[in-house]
Amino acid sequence: MGKGISYGLAAGALWGLVFLAPRLLPGFSPLELSAARYVLYGLVSAAFLAPLWPRLRHSVTSNDWRALFRLSLVGNLVYYLFVAASVQMAGIAPASLIVGVLPVTVTLVGSRDHGALPLRKLAGPLALVVAGIVCINVDVFTHAAASGGDWRMTLAGVVCAVGALASWTWYAVANARYLAKFGHFTSQEWSLLTGVATGVLACALAIAALLLPHPVTADVPRDWQMFLIVNIAVAIGASTIGNAFWNAASRTLPLTLSGQLIVFETLFALVYGFIYEHRLPRLLEIAAVVLLLAGVSASVRLHSRGSTH
Repeated sequence: MGKGISYGLAAGALWGLVFLAPRLLPGFSPLELSAARYVLYGLVSAAFLAPLWPRLRHSVTSNDWRALFRLSLVGNLVYYLFVAASVQMAGIAPASLIVGVLPVTVTLVGSRDHGALPLRKLAGPLALVVAGIVCINVDVFTHAAASGGDWRMTLAGVVCAVGALASWTWYAVANARYLAKFGHFTSQEWSLLTGVATGVLACALAIAALLLPHPVTADVPRDWQMFLIVNIAVAIGASTIGNAFWNAASRTLPLTLSGQLIVFETLFALVYGFIYEHRLPRLLEIAAVVLLLAGVSASVRLHSRGSTH
């Protein structure tokens, strides 16, 4: 169990980089960030898939490819567009905390698939989650007003965080449903195929990023060396190595525990954000972290306990 928790901790540490990258690259648009990350991820996936392709080519159907492209579009490209925009407009804390509600939303949306608890039994955890979201929103808008920031941009960032949460919730449920219905691939094979499909779509996104005009801002540099370094780190670290650590944790630990370890991503994203901004969390941010983590953990425990009865 200790080894499994270590794997989950490592995955969370690498996944947290996803929220830091847009802050490190403020001179680049979410479109550019998403395109670069997933083109690189697609290349890495293709390299790992190449030795397996002679055997897999007869197993992958046109229906599989349609599902892969659909899932990759929503769960990777659209999701990260929303995340990058949210971080740049509202900050790492609100973006990571709102997306951190993912275990709860996946449970709610996919509840009928696996006999989950009725909503009335999840009322307590959901109340904690709602209270946490209220805290982080009060904090981010209060801070924006005090610092002379544009509340409309902050609001757009919060909306983008909700969009990211919705995108990945749909992806997680739709992906699980498809694999349950057409489970003729291993988790590694499906992950690599998803990476390749994402890479192909990201090439189209890269063309759009090149053709669309980019607003020139004198005080925000466009450091292309840093752009390459950060996106390689995210593509290989978060998307490839992080997923491998998570798969190892999922195989080692029971679902009741592995589901809760997703919160490590949120915690590491927050730590990276506070280190980058050279500050300690504010009181409402601490309250939001405690309430959201408590709500998510309680929801996962109640759901897993109910599904075993």
